Amino acid sequence: MLESIAALGRARVTLSVLAVGCLLSPVALAQNDAPDWNAVEIRVVPVAERLYMLVGRGGNIGLCVGQDGAFVIDDQFAPLTDKIKAAIATVTDAPVRFVVNTHWHGDHTGGNENFGETGSLIVAHENVRRRLNPKEFADLVGRSNQAPDKALPVVTFSDRINFHWNGYTIHVQHVEHAHTDGDAIIWFREANVVHMGDNLFVGMYPFIDVDSGGGMIAAADRVLVHIPAGAKLIPGHGPLASLDDLRAFRDMLADVRERVQALVQQGSSLEEVIAARPSAAYDEQLNGGEVPERFLTMVYRSLTDR
Repeated sequence: MLESIAALGRARVTLSVLAVGCLLSPVALAQNDAPDWNAVEIRVVPVAERLYMLVGRGGNIGLCVGQDGAFVIDDQFAPLTDKIKAAIATVTDAPVRFVVNTHWHGDHTGGNENFGETGSLIVAHENVRRRLNPKEFADLVGRSNQAPDKALPVVTFSDRINFHWNGYTIHVQHVEHAHTDGDAIIWFREANVVHMGDNLFVGMYPFIDVDSGGGMIAAADRVLVHIPAGAKLIPGHGPLASLDDLRAFRDMLADVRERVQALVQQGSSLEEVIAARPSAAYDEQLNGGEVPERFLTMVYRSLTDR
């Protein structure tokens, strides 16, 4: 286990799980120190033929280019849209026809309005539209107003949808009990490339959105069963990954959950669970040796909030 988890830390990402929590939405950012958007650089990482990963601030972006037009997965934050479009322009002069959201969090959907206003069609699971359009509830960051109309998905699906685009069969599959209740995993079949969204964090502990129906292990299991060997995985956060990275991530989640579950069954409180350090075997690689209080709180809540 310890040997396999070491793969998660081979390209250390210094973003802590607390910082990940702050990246959830523009609202959350407004409540914390505002980032210096001018300092953010968008890196274009080749993944396969006509497929790229864009890395900036927020969730990793997937990009497919070709004669049909650009196909984008997630769009980070609104202040970065011009930089993202400039990065896309380094590999194609075609317009962005589609933006697929892997889930509703603002570090993956913050650019929706900007792309929507310039003609991109926003596509997502129906729960993403519901959570971006919260007329009947306030979400976990306390937003009471719905997102602008141009930020909302105009195409939604309940289970799956396929795109036949730029020579690829692009399979978009909803996964239940994942990072949220509206997660989609996107598989470029011919290239064997999968965008995992926030169902995979590499080099750090994940954020599990328990308030949005989050789990995570089932999503990892689904990919590990159905995706062929040799796949390249674009994680929600962290460097380009493999099925081995996903397997190590899944095993870590299952191990910590089992240890927390044992403590819960003994009647331990949240404070006692954190003090027991059930994640100690992974803290050095994934959290700089610090106790991941927020992560352990989410695991505890996932087992006790019934």
